[in-house]
Amino acid sequence: MSADHLAVIDMQRVFADPASPWAAPRYADAAAGVRSLLPAFAGRVTFTRFVAPEHPTGAWRAYYDRWPFARRPPDAELWDLDAEFADEARHVLDAGTFGKWTPELAARLAPGDRLVLAGVSTDCCVLSTALAAADAGTEVLVVADACAGADDDSHRKALHLMDLYRPLIRVTTAAGLLGRPGRPG
Repeated sequence: MSADHLAVIDMQRVFADPASPWAAPRYADAAAGVRSLLPAFAGRVTFTRFVAPEHPTGAWRAYYDRWPFARRPPDAELWDLDAEFADEARHVLDAGTFGKWTPELAARLAPGDRLVLAGVSTDCCVLSTALAAADAGTEVLVVADACAGADDDSHRKALHLMDLYRPLIRVTTAAGLLGRPGRPG
C-alpha cells in the first residue's frame, strides 16, 4: 500500500531571519502550514537543509561570489533548522544543491509513494525538488500554503509552473490534502 512522504524543504534560519539576504517574506505563513501537516505524517517526514559546499565548483563558484555571506560551513548557525522544527526533525538531509531529490530522499519512499513538498523557497528549492522527483516518476504534491517564495509574485509563478506538470505534479493546500479520505498514508 502506498503512502505519502512529507519533505520539508529548507526551513532554516537563513530563510526565516528577516535580516538575511535570503529571507522569505512569508516564511511564518509557510511555517504555520508545515506545522499543520506534521501530525499527519508521523514517521514519514524528511527535513532538508541547504548548505554551502566547502569548495564550490563550476557555476556554483559564481553563485557564491554573488552571495559571499553564505560561504559558511554546514554547522554554521545560518544553516540550522528553525528552532520550532529542530525537535521535530528526526531525519535531516543536507544538500549543497537547490533540488533535494537525492538518492537518500528517494530511498525514504517506497514504490508508489507520493512525495508531498512544503517549505522554502517555492521558486527555487521546492521547484527544483518537484521537477527532479517528477522526472524520476514520483507523484508530487506541492502544498501551496505550506510554502513561501522569494516574494509573492515568484511564489505564485512557481506554483503555476509546477501545476502545468499535471498529473506528475499537483498543487494543493494543507486543508485539501488533509481533508482527503485515506490520505496521507
